[in-house]
Amino acid sequence: MAACQPDNIPDKVLNSAQPLILRGLVEQWPMVQAAKASAQQAVEYLGQFSSEEPLTVYRGGPEIEGRVFYNADLSGFNFDVARLPLAEVVSELMQNIDQPQAPMLYVGSTMIDKWLPGFRAENNIALDEHDPLVSIWLGNQSRIAAHYDFASNIACCVAGRRRFTLFPPEQLDNLYVGPLDFTPAGQPISMVDFANPDFERFPKFREALKHAQVVELEPGDALLIPSMWWHHVESLEGFNVLVNYWWRNSPSFMGAPLNVLQHAMMGLRDLPPEQRAVWQHIFEHYVFDPKDENFEHIPERSRGVLNAMTKDSTNGIRSLLLNRLKR
Repeated sequence: MAACQPDNIPDKVLNSAQPLILRGLVEQWPMVQAAKASAQQAVEYLGQFSSEEPLTVYRGGPEIEGRVFYNADLSGFNFDVARLPLAEVVSELMQNIDQPQAPMLYVGSTMIDKWLPGFRAENNIALDEHDPLVSIWLGNQSRIAAHYDFASNIACCVAGRRRFTLFPPEQLDNLYVGPLDFTPAGQPISMVDFANPDFERFPKFREALKHAQVVELEPGDALLIPSMWWHHVESLEGFNVLVNYWWRNSPSFMGAPLNVLQHAMMGLRDLPPEQRAVWQHIFEHYVFDPKDENFEHIPERSRGVLNAMTKDSTNGIRSLLLNRLKR
């Protein structure tokens, strides 16, 4: 995709249903140029934008080998959480940069405009019309379990190297996903350790690997990850920075589909099988395959939520649900 430029990314790229490697997309960013010179120069460049507001930092001992995950009995997690200013984070990273078994230090999705004001004036891609959420990720060697994001994503490797292992959405059954409501960072994750997969416990993971796409990014490279694609992310060096852009291809007022799933689990999953089958048909009729002919007998002005969603209609549904859930 050499034709892509930071200020000109074609719609066919942004709307791709397949992952796309965008080599060199952001190689001219000053931050990338600093990182290519040295980690120290990257740290100095980044530091000039610090708001001094503390960052949320994940810390784990060398024994976890960078894997951000649960503890042994799934009663908690294998890392601690601290709040540190950027200067302390990068100082600790630089002190351990050459240690082969350094403690893990990981700053996850952090809004750039709040914590690094001014950074995007010099380091940005032109997605403003999509109103993206722009975040920075910072740390040393880490392994982030396979997960999906509802938003589409352009992940820009700024410092260090990243390895992504991607799976299409239909591999859900073969990835052995953990809890929905108790997760390390908000999204459900695969329970498989990609560095040492236990095929006796997770035999279907062999099938998932047949569909895996693996890519390594150098500083300046980017990767488009379509909505709902599973991705496992490894930071491979002692100092790594990634900037990503999330955006959704539907209005934000429509809310998060995961909320709908959890509500459906509460109201439908444990019904008797024959009732679930009826509701499955109802969802096909109204949600997943809503043919125009299904509603032609109702005047358009009287169709209410059967018409296309608007901000007003979604607000009405939200208010209705809030009132009903309080009962």
